This record gives sequence, C-alpha cells and structure tokens, in this order.
Amino acid sequence: MSKSSEKPVERPCAYCGKSPRVAAFAPFCSPGCQDRDLVQWLREGYVVPARDNEDELSDGASLDNLGSDG
Repeated sequence: MSKSSEKPVERPCAYCGKSPRVAAFAPFCSPGCQDRDLVQWLREGYVVPARDNEDELSDGASLDNLGSDG
C-alpha cells in the first residue's frame, strides 16, 4: 500500500484539543487558538525545564581560554 492512498491521521487542535483542526491554521483549529498559543509563548507560559546548575557550555570549555595569545 502506498503512502499517498492512506488516509492522513486526523489530529486534534494543539491548543484546545478539539477535532478536527483546520489546515489553514495548523496545528490549531482556529485563529483564536493560534493567537492564544502565541500569547502563552510571549508571556513565557511555556518553559523548557532546566537545572539551575547547568552551564551553557556543556563541554566544559571556557570562553576565556579560547585564545592562546593571552
């Protein structure tokens, strides 16, 4: 069976969970859900979890030691 003949999986709206979502606003069902999701991002309602002691440089290299002409 080819992939073009398979019916696409219908997924619910990424914000409110209603189904079906509308292709014009994908992955949302309406411009309202699209806007509410944007507001969540702008107000920092969504965050990526991180530990307090994580350093931005994961390999342990120091930016101060990049040049050897010191």
